[in-house]
Amino acid sequence: MNRRRRRPNYFSLLILALVVTFGYYFNQVYLPAQPNPFEPTPTPTRSPESFVSEAEALYAEGKLLPAIEAYQLAIAASPQDSALYVALARVQVFAGQYAEAEKNAKNAILLNQNNALAYGVHAWALTFQEERNGEALESIQEALRLDPNNALIHAYYVEVLVNSGFDSYVKAAEESRVALALDPNLVETRRARALILEATANYEEAIAEYQAAININPNIPALYIGLGLNYRILQVYDEAITAFTRANALNPADPFPDYYISRTYATIGEFQKSLQYAEAAVQDRPNDAALRGNLGVMYYRNYDWPEAIQQLGYTIYGGKTEEGVDIEGIPLVNDPRVTEYYFTYGLALARTNQCGEALPIAQMIQARVPADETAQFGASEIIRICSESLSD
Repeated sequence: MNRRRRRPNYFSLLILALVVTFGYYFNQVYLPAQPNPFEPTPTPTRSPESFVSEAEALYAEGKLLPAIEAYQLAIAASPQDSALYVALARVQVFAGQYAEAEKNAKNAILLNQNNALAYGVHAWALTFQEERNGEALESIQEALRLDPNNALIHAYYVEVLVNSGFDSYVKAAEESRVALALDPNLVETRRARALILEATANYEEAIAEYQAAININPNIPALYIGLGLNYRILQVYDEAITAFTRANALNPADPFPDYYISRTYATIGEFQKSLQYAEAAVQDRPNDAALRGNLGVMYYRNYDWPEAIQQLGYTIYGGKTEEGVDIEGIPLVNDPRVTEYYFTYGLALARTNQCGEALPIAQMIQARVPADETAQFGASEIIRICSESLSD
C-alpha cells in the first residue's frame, strides 16, 4: 500500500512505437514493391536475329570491330547456330583477325560438319597465316565437295591457290571466273578476280575489279589497300596514297595503311612525310620488328643516323624498348625488305664511325645474300666508308 507507483518509461514506449511503425512499413509498403524472384523478369531478351541485323548493318558501314562484337552477342544468345560463327569469322578475316577467324570457323565445323561455308572460311583464314596453306587446301577441297556451286567458296579457293605459288595461277584464274559467274555481286568474288589479275601483272584490270568490289561495299579497308598497291606498281602515286588514306580512315588501328603511305612517299623522295607515317605505323603496332625496320630506314633517309641505328637495332637483334615493349629480331634472309634493314643499319653504323659493328654486318650480307645486288652494293658501301674512315 505504501509502495510508490513507477513512472512510465517514455523512451521504451518510443522504441516500441518505432518498431511497430517499421514493421508496418516493411510488410505493407516495401515488400509489395519488390519483384518476385520466382517470376520471370519483365525485361525482354534480344533475339539473335536482332544482333545479326545490327552486325550486318555495321559491316555494310565498314565498322568491322563493332560488327564483330554484334556477332559475338548473337552467338551468346544462340551458341548452337553454326552459321553465326561463320558470319563472325568472315568479318574477322577482313579485320585481319586471322587466328580468331580460324577458331570460329572451327567452332562452326564442330557444330555442323556439313557446313560447306565453314570449311571455306576456315581455309580463307588459314591462307593468311604462315605455313598454313597446305591445311587451307585440304579445308577448301572439303568445302567444294560439300557445295561445289558456292560462289564464296570458289572465291576463297582463288586466294588459297594464289598463295600456293606460280604453278597454281592457271587454276586460280579459272576459279576466279567460276566465282564471278556464280555471283558477280559479292565483294569476295570481285576481290578474288582482282587478286589473280594482280598476281599475273594485269594491274589495270586488277584495279577495275577492286573498284567493282568497292562499288558493292565502299567501306572495306582491305579493298583500298589492294587498290593502292596496284596504283603504286603503276606509279600512279597520288591515287595510291588516296586509296591507302581511305583504308587508314576506315581502320585507324591497322598499321599497314600508314606503312604503305610511308613507302610510297619514300619512293617519290618525300622522306619527311615518309618518316611521319612510319612513326604512325609503329605507334599502331610497337612490337612489330618490320615496322621498326621501316622507321629506321626513314630515319636514315632523313640523315638521323643515331635514331636509325636504334630502330634498326631492334629490328635485327630484338630487345626491349625504353617503353618496355619486347621485340623479336628478324634474321637475315633473302628478302629485299629484310636485306634493306641490314645494309641500312650497317651504313648508319659506318657513317657514325662504328665500323667495328658495321663491317661484320657487311660480311654477313656478302655471305648470305650473294644474289641480292642492292644488298651487295650496300655492303660494299659500308666497307668503302669504313676504309676511308680508317685512312683519315
